[in-house]
Amino acid sequence: MAPESASLLRLGLLLVLAARVLPSVSGCNRHFYDAMISQLCLDKFKLDMEGLDRGLWCSWPDTTRIYEGLTNCTYQVALRVECFWPNQIVDDFFMRVHRSYFHDCAQTGRLLHDPPVSILAPFITVPVLVTLLMTAVVVWRSKRTEGML
Repeated sequence: MAPESASLLRLGLLLVLAARVLPSVSGCNRHFYDAMISQLCLDKFKLDMEGLDRGLWCSWPDTTRIYEGLTNCTYQVALRVECFWPNQIVDDFFMRVHRSYFHDCAQTGRLLHDPPVSILAPFITVPVLVTLLMTAVVVWRSKRTEGML
């Protein structure tokens, strides 16, 4: 009987732990979270962006404070409603924000560019020269067979 009661005790303890952990894991109400970030965060972001000249919307130095506020707001709301952050709701939310406010912004400042020739040239020429030099040394050593056999 003692092994069965120990087994039941373990099972009961496991159920208590599961009851304690599972609500916090599955506690995110996705629709409520989406509504809250739309009401609290997006409305504040809209007000801040309307206060900024429309010509400056694509200027990162001018919008960074507002954008960071929006990001922080979505994070704080996620903590309050017990949702993980970031999540799919936040991704969709920021996609909507970008489609509404930043769709006309050029990507020139964010695109990757080749480095200048002054930096690129040494990274190309040095390995090529080392390869040629090593090839020449191998050919020269292979022609000199004296003392090797």
